[in-house]
Amino acid sequence: MSRFLSKVIFRSESRRFLSSLTTFDVKPEQKTRELIDKIIRVDQAGELAADRIYAGQMAVLGHTDVGPTIQHMWDEEKAHLAKFNELIPKYKARPSALLPIANLAGYALGAGTALLGKEAAMACTVAVEAVIGEHYNNQLRDLMEHADQTKDKDLIETIRKFRDDESQHHDTGLANNAEQAPFYRNLTSVIKLGCRLGIYLTERI
Repeated sequence: MSRFLSKVIFRSESRRFLSSLTTFDVKPEQKTRELIDKIIRVDQAGELAADRIYAGQMAVLGHTDVGPTIQHMWDEEKAHLAKFNELIPKYKARPSALLPIANLAGYALGAGTALLGKEAAMACTVAVEAVIGEHYNNQLRDLMEHADQTKDKDLIETIRKFRDDESQHHDTGLANNAEQAPFYRNLTSVIKLGCRLGIYLTERI
């Protein structure tokens, strides 16, 4: 009987030990650090792409009546990019290896849609900013749940402000006849898909 009980206890303790190994959790501080690293990396890449989108649009439409509107949005994107360039060393975050691709793809998208007309350029803005606004909202939820609200206040407030800026850009695009672009629904759907793919990749690479 004692031998049987010993076996039962041994098996129970073994299962408990193995369970503790399989349910081992990463420390909360490390999870937060990894979250912030990912956020800053993807946002720097995203703001670089946005900067280049508006650069491409300005190259084509800068001398048209919509030029000042594009310039205003571009100036805000430049400020966004400068901020994330500042946060990379502050948080010792790893920049995305895909920055050169974000640079080229952003410019090509901006110039390409602008060549289709100002309505298509504005449709591009609407599509991009819709995805980025949603993306920033998701990040804010993650930060409110996992980040230190005092230590990481600057990052949280930065993302909140940039989210609001992107929302204004989205509305500006609509106000400038984005929906009159040729194949508006198809065009914006493809651009949104590309943006989501870019987010997925630059979070990881």
